[in-house]
Amino acid sequence: MDRVRLPRRLLLTGAGSAALAALTACQATRSTMPTARPTSGAGSGTPDAAALRRKVASLLVVGFRGDRVTRDDWIVRAVRGGLGGVILFDRDLETDAARNIRSPQQVTALVRDLKNAAPGPLIVSIDQEGGRTARLNPSNGFPATRSEAEIGAENSPPATREWARGLVESLTRVGVTLNYAPVVDLNIDPRSRAIGALDRSFSAQPDVVVSNATEEIHAHRAAGVKTSIKHFPGIGSAAGNTDFEVVDVTSTWRPVELEPFRRLIRAGLADSVLAAHVLNKQLDPNRPASLSPKVITDLLRGELGFQGPVVSDDMQAVAITRRFGSAEAVHLALQAGVDLLVFANQQVYEPDVVDRTLDVVTGLVRSGKLSQARIDQAVARVDTLRPKR
Repeated sequence: MDRVRLPRRLLLTGAGSAALAALTACQATRSTMPTARPTSGAGSGTPDAAALRRKVASLLVVGFRGDRVTRDDWIVRAVRGGLGGVILFDRDLETDAARNIRSPQQVTALVRDLKNAAPGPLIVSIDQEGGRTARLNPSNGFPATRSEAEIGAENSPPATREWARGLVESLTRVGVTLNYAPVVDLNIDPRSRAIGALDRSFSAQPDVVVSNATEEIHAHRAAGVKTSIKHFPGIGSAAGNTDFEVVDVTSTWRPVELEPFRRLIRAGLADSVLAAHVLNKQLDPNRPASLSPKVITDLLRGELGFQGPVVSDDMQAVAITRRFGSAEAVHLALQAGVDLLVFANQQVYEPDVVDRTLDVVTGLVRSGKLSQARIDQAVARVDTLRPKR
């Protein structure tokens, strides 16, 4: 029987875990950044090639193999060249071997070496939701954590605060600066292989989700760690997993799924919002949410008023690459209003993904298909996620 492949954001770890099929505190809710839908065209003009490549590189977060790095490793060269950030994983999807995290001491040294190689503040990111979706876990020397489902079921502010502080202590211990959490999807379908079956949702009730997510975000902010509420516009009813297939929630998605995002944004608690790759024809009949101006620019930025950084889910996910191809998916994501592009290097492993993406985006700017103003806007937003050195 073929080994079950774990999705990029759902690599489940911890002692005894069984394989399952399955992104500013000071930011105002509404800012002076432009809210109009991004347009193509030369904009403010094309800068010199090297400067443009540095700007685009700062918009990328990339995964890599290895629990230590040397000066000659491709990821270190990319970091020296201005790569925006890295994402850490405990397990490698293809090999099922340990990837970046073996012990607290080891991963602390790895993060230190990467930060030392960077010319400026480096985003070090991770998926540390709690429960089974935790890259830092007992198998690599970190404490076990309760799931969002368990925390939501208890729904006690003191208990949630204690739980969130525990999560954050592991992050700060090793130097992580951005956690792709909390999950604020409503538990629409408890059987969902993306959310419910993995205990990744606090509740089906918006009040419970918002209350517990608020405590979690406060704990992160108190420690200087940024967060990313996910997965916009809601995937609590998703039957499948966008890492491996196109997932359509048109018939199951409900407008109430916007409520946690709306309320957290209104309260100024969204450091960033992570956009899902799901197809939701109620919102856009043609494009998945992460590539849709109707969803990102019109709904998230327009109706909900969010002017901070939007983060992509894995840009190598089958849900978008199978239909659009990797280059077009990057173009559409940036055009739709996504600012930080994440390449997990888990679905496929591409050590040249940084250079290829820089070639694609700089080519789009030179040809006038993507404006320089759009790149500058994304850089300004992503800069709000960078740690202070």
